[in-house]
Amino acid sequence: MKHTAFFGDGEKTFALTDDMIGELERVTETGIGALYLRVVRAGFALADLTQIIRLGLIGGGTAPETAHNLCTTYATNRPLEELYPLALNILDARWSGTTKEPADG
Repeated sequence: MKHTAFFGDGEKTFALTDDMIGELERVTETGIGALYLRVVRAGFALADLTQIIRLGLIGGGTAPETAHNLCTTYATNRPLEELYPLALNILDARWSGTTKEPADG
């Protein structure tokens, strides 16, 4: 239920553990199922994406302060096309236990 991807300055591991899902639900004021559907349907708020990434970093083993700093540096004032796929992959890893690998070609 982990996702590994390049973010900021290198490869990072992201995981939405039960504790991180609880915090995500608290900060977004949305249950995980509704949040997942909101992101899949592209009805998300920018804060949804950044919180998914930040809490995914923490759940993946990054220290909270480091996760905050990475998100402040690399997820602020960035194109949504950079943030959206990462946030969706983090959610998908928890939702289905795997993420889709990009096709070669």
